[in-house]
Amino acid sequence: MIPRWEHFEHGADIGIRGIAASPGEAFEQIAVALTAVITDPGQVAAVQGVDISCQAPDLELLLDWINDLIYQMAVRGMLFSRYQVAIQNDALRAKAFGEPIDRKKHQPGVEIKSATFTELRAYQNSDQHWIVQCVVDV
Repeated sequence: MIPRWEHFEHGADIGIRGIAASPGEAFEQIAVALTAVITDPGQVAAVQGVDISCQAPDLELLLDWINDLIYQMAVRGMLFSRYQVAIQNDALRAKAFGEPIDRKKHQPGVEIKSATFTELRAYQNSDQHWIVQCVVDV
């Protein structure tokens, strides 16, 4: 299976989803979906790495790492396009790769305020693919 991401409609907000063969890859893909809400991820060079980690009692709550990404984007003035995620027990360790925001190059469309618990899910479907999703407030 080729890991992928997608958006889904949710009222005035936007749903983001990652689909892959492992939870870590699915978390990487949902992060790309997050970037795609703002700009074309293909326009973001992966030149700087930022370490991110969090802990939670289950996979669904580990999706709070999306809020960590939103925070890092805001305080660093960066966008990310590539991610490496490792999940072990209740801990997520990740590296997000990107570059400083260039308004002409990236043409950001919206500002994401936060990830919400709306439609929050992390599960393995009948095809053994991992799916992680949440809604982001724009």
